[in-house]
Amino acid sequence: MRSALELAEQAQNAGEVPVGAVVVKNGTIIGRGYNRPITTADPTAHAEVMAMRDAAQHLGNYRLAECTLYVTLEPCAMCVGAIFHARIARLVYGAPDPKTGACGSVIDLPKEGRLNHHMQVIGNVLAEEGGGRLKQFFAGRRKVTANGGETG
Repeated sequence: MRSALELAEQAQNAGEVPVGAVVVKNGTIIGRGYNRPITTADPTAHAEVMAMRDAAQHLGNYRLAECTLYVTLEPCAMCVGAIFHARIARLVYGAPDPKTGACGSVIDLPKEGRLNHHMQVIGNVLAEEGGGRLKQFFAGRRKVTANGGETG
């Protein structure tokens, strides 16, 4: 999770929402990603998706079985769907997301028995660090907006 937090900082430095993610297999990071929807003009460029794309390239396979995805923020429904399709075995996330979280905060897709993939989910790992960074980021954005500045 510490590596994911470092990637979240890279996202923030790039003007993106500070979320980072890593994919780990057999104790080794095989995929890294951070939020990049603004800089890539790609609404699917969430940290989780970027990390899974990197891991899939590393393995030469879109199936990431036996892998763990660490992400600093609870994934949204789009990302949980991608995690299912990749067959990630375990998801570990930091801060809960009360607005779009799809692992229990708003909805709980991993617990949906009708879906064809199930994984172990562990939440609230280093949540204060990741959540604090997000709160600070959005407080800064609100301040810029209140002062008449633009936001991305």
